[in-house]
Amino acid sequence: MTTEAPRSDTGIWVTIRESPFAVKALLFGVLVNKLGAFMQVFLVLYMTSREFSDVQGGFALGAYGAGSVLGVLLGGTFTDRIGPRLTIVFGMAGTSVLLLGVLYVHVYWALLLAVAAVGVISQLYRPASAVLLAELTPEHRQVMVFAMYRLALNVGTTAAPVVGALLLTVSYDLLFWGEALASLGYAAIALFALPRGVSAPAKVEPGTSTGYLAVLADRRFVAYLIAMLINAAVYVQYLSTLPLAMRDAGLDVFWYGVVVAVNGAVVICFELLMTKVVQHWPMRIVLAIGFTLLGGGLALYALPGGLAVFVIGTLLWSLAEIIEGPTMFAYPAKAGPEHLRGRYLGSAHAMFGVGSALGPVVGVALWVQLGPTSWLVFGAASVLALIPAWYGIRAVGATK
Repeated sequence: MTTEAPRSDTGIWVTIRESPFAVKALLFGVLVNKLGAFMQVFLVLYMTSREFSDVQGGFALGAYGAGSVLGVLLGGTFTDRIGPRLTIVFGMAGTSVLLLGVLYVHVYWALLLAVAAVGVISQLYRPASAVLLAELTPEHRQVMVFAMYRLALNVGTTAAPVVGALLLTVSYDLLFWGEALASLGYAAIALFALPRGVSAPAKVEPGTSTGYLAVLADRRFVAYLIAMLINAAVYVQYLSTLPLAMRDAGLDVFWYGVVVAVNGAVVICFELLMTKVVQHWPMRIVLAIGFTLLGGGLALYALPGGLAVFVIGTLLWSLAEIIEGPTMFAYPAKAGPEHLRGRYLGSAHAMFGVGSALGPVVGVALWVQLGPTSWLVFGAASVLALIPAWYGIRAVGATK
């Protein structure tokens, strides 16, 4: 892939200052929405508080996850057909209504359907938001803007459990009404602050394929999607296998919380600064460094050494995250034709979601069978994922 000469107008503050009002409004809307994203965090507790079993609560959380994967795919379709602005408005307004359905439905099967429906409609905004960021931002600033988008997501995701716990001291009703209002707030921001002109779908020639089959026909992008799936499955081990490994190493759960907090602090505090450095590097090189550091950080967990090994390994894969994250999610906006941009982004988000869902299942099974050696398997998988990632990335505008 060809490289772009570094420019002096791609820094953090100049990008914020010179971004269109719509971009700033979009980032603020995402932050508001994530600050109110309580249901997924507290869903199992909510279900058990209504005298459903732990297993029933787990199924409800699984239904939400499955709906989320479908939601980003539908979000890509809606974005290409009715435009990103209307997709966000429809998704967020619909979320606010369906959330109240979860609160007031009492039959279990109907509750499962309502939870799955929330999972679907609440994720429509993801590809739509990414398309708008790509369309409203000059190409040389897109990686930085996607880093800011990730920062809004991460800050909101980090703060939401704390805010939700405070609301929960009053009642679950307040928790669900709070998330509904946050979703409605994002819908209002999209309706009044985002430009109407960008909402028009791209014009295509008659007979041109516009569905996900057209995305799947792009073999190089499919290879990139496979790399994203593997990357997500490896990355998510910090939520599934890492707590088991630290427990079996004789460490208190408090130290697992500390390790996760270290990752959050690194991402929130340093990702924009790192992006300022790597945004002009060839995308293949950025992902090569990121995938290698991710694999190396997890493989380090296989060594003896107690808490120090877990902290150092976490710092390594946290460094991988802040290096590769913005670039990995910015590339799909550049990879396909304009009339398929929503579906390219939708498929990327969906594939990352599938990897995040499958990763814990595979990871725990490997841990049970292999113990600490499983970290070497995760590390090798991350490095091997470079093969489809390297092949999948091509110069913008290049032929398949």
